[in-house]
Amino acid sequence: MPTRVHEFAWPDRVVVGTIGLPGARTFYLQVRAGTQIVSIALEKQQSALLAEKIDEILDQLITVEGNPFSVPTSTPIELVDNDQLEAVQEQFRAGAMSLGWDPTTAQVVVEAYPITDVEADDNDESLDEDGANEPEMLLVRMPVGAARAFAKRTREIVGAGRPTCSLCGYPIDADGHICTLPEA
Repeated sequence: MPTRVHEFAWPDRVVVGTIGLPGARTFYLQVRAGTQIVSIALEKQQSALLAEKIDEILDQLITVEGNPFSVPTSTPIELVDNDQLEAVQEQFRAGAMSLGWDPTTAQVVVEAYPITDVEADDNDESLDEDGANEPEMLLVRMPVGAARAFAKRTREIVGAGRPTCSLCGYPIDADGHICTLPEA
């Protein structure tokens, strides 16, 4: 069965944002090109790792002699995007993700695949009338400046969560925190 690919080659917007309060936030990777918007749910750790790895790729490209891809060392001010998420309709929850570099277009490439139910009956491959069981994926290609801005915003969003307890390292809830120190 063919996979439905939500592909964005030169998106107008690529951001990670959240819905909810710290401690109960849902993270979304949202991509828009024109009127087409796709939002996929991510784990906080997936968001953080995606930003970290994008920065690693870009930092590594800067070291290439002559920096032929004009990779910025910091986020270009004109690409800063601190706006809220647009209307969110979750397409799927991301499971496996991959990250790469396309030197032919000088773009960072992100692929996201939905979490699969390993216990699903392999014989039940019928599609709903609306194609709800159709396999799908998100494919996003970001130019280097947009990728740098994406990573910066994502780090800020992840860091805006609950503060961490200096004693135990666990998050501190708004209604308090009981710290359990590890035994020596």
